[in-house]
Amino acid sequence: MDTINLIITVCAVLSPNSCEERHLTFASSFSLRQCVMAAPPYVAQWVGEHPNWTAVKWRCEYPHSRDKVDNGGSTPAG
Repeated sequence: MDTINLIITVCAVLSPNSCEERHLTFASSFSLRQCVMAAPPYVAQWVGEHPNWTAVKWRCEYPHSRDKVDNGGSTPAG
């Protein structure tokens, strides 16, 4: 079974311009689209446990999917 990351962008209730990303990792065997569609209960649970924050958006990614983007798409030498 693979893993998938649910990335929630949350903003402080008392300071809406103060936003952060929170990463939740799940064991899964479904697609990114299915992850996004199944996310609302997990987002609601997180917000319920963190009342000083509000969720403004979320997305799903496979772990390390941005590694090549972050290093410019090049592979390390060696």
